[in-house]
Amino acid sequence: MSKSVEEITLNDGTSLPVIGLGTYGLNGNAGASAITSAIDIGYRLIDTAYNYENEGTVGEAIRRSTVSREELRITSKLPGRYHEYDNAVTRIQESLYRANLDYYDLYLIHWPNPKQDHYVEAWQALIDAKRWGLVRSIGVCNFLPEHLERLEKETGVLPSINQIELHPFFNQEDQRKWHEEHNVKTESWSPLARANAVLQNETLQQIANVHNKTISQVILRWHHQLGSIPIPKSASPERQLENISIFDFSLSDREMNLIAELTRPDGRNKNQDPAEYEEF
Repeated sequence: MSKSVEEITLNDGTSLPVIGLGTYGLNGNAGASAITSAIDIGYRLIDTAYNYENEGTVGEAIRRSTVSREELRITSKLPGRYHEYDNAVTRIQESLYRANLDYYDLYLIHWPNPKQDHYVEAWQALIDAKRWGLVRSIGVCNFLPEHLERLEKETGVLPSINQIELHPFFNQEDQRKWHEEHNVKTESWSPLARANAVLQNETLQQIANVHNKTISQVILRWHHQLGSIPIPKSASPERQLENISIFDFSLSDREMNLIAELTRPDGRNKNQDPAEYEEF
């Protein structure tokens, strides 16, 4: 069963599906099979990263798939240890070699690592990689407004996407508002939260019961109605289909507000504050 997913246009004119597949932890033959399954079901946006050590797995899944490369949108990410310009350029090339791809549709800086203070250099490398045709669209992950403002000030280019931690326990309202005001699209990592607590939540269960949907479907629909692109991960074909089947119902304003009230000041899953956290 294949689902058709609508696309949205980014600030650089490229487009992305409104939901994608996260692939962290999907490796080797089993990982390739899981990703191919997702493509067969209807996923066209596949999210990987240099640090996931599975760009090759994603490439293998693409080769196994009957869907053409042109229909897919493949994302990868630059790790913090390669933010210096020359290193960044080399690693973008290495990312492509690992996946055996000619280009990425979207390439992101994984974390700003502000203490190292090389993220503007890394951004310049992404700008040039786009100019050279290695990537179609460029963005970032986990950048705060201050980081985004500096990118624009020093290079004149704002990201098309900022992929951030976003789920009902941490709804990032202020960050999302900044994105909206500056025409940067929000993408949600860990959209269902990493803990099972969100799947046991009574408020979410009551909303799910009203719509005869699962809690996961309610949460992913909530992301969609916020205007964010969720990238849930699943290796199970049944769960993959469940996660993409969110376009035949809508949440009311009241339900959206009830979910908004679940957010917490300390809602980050692993206390990864981009102002302090560094990933290499």
